[in-house]
Amino acid sequence: MTASNEINCEKFLPHAPSAVWAALTDPALHARWWAAGDVKPLVGHRFTLDMGAWGSQPCEVTEVEPERLLSYRFAEGTLDTTITWRLVPEGRGTRLFLTHAGFDLDSPLGRQAHDGMGHGWPHVLAHLGTVLDETPA
Repeated sequence: MTASNEINCEKFLPHAPSAVWAALTDPALHARWWAAGDVKPLVGHRFTLDMGAWGSQPCEVTEVEPERLLSYRFAEGTLDTTITWRLVPEGRGTRLFLTHAGFDLDSPLGRQAHDGMGHGWPHVLAHLGTVLDETPA
């Protein structure tokens, strides 16, 4: 993580990029490790993620490179941040990089979200790994 207005995490997953990509883009798998929502890897696709107590967060896909990169605006109208997933093949697995950028650190909401998500993202990535371990190849 950095001291800037973004959160950066990475995790090695002993799964092929195709499996990691499926977890990022298949709504049924996505709901198992993070949040329910109609995520699709199509630029311009709008969807919402059910963030439980934090409500439904509107998103829009902004960039797609199959099995390499997925980026979308997150919480449009409130946080107005961007989540970018980058997948890099590594040995028999995938190194997954997450950048969650654009937090307004001058606003109480932006600061609170940055701090909370900074602590939360590593747990979400660990849960992703668990779900992948439990999912047939």
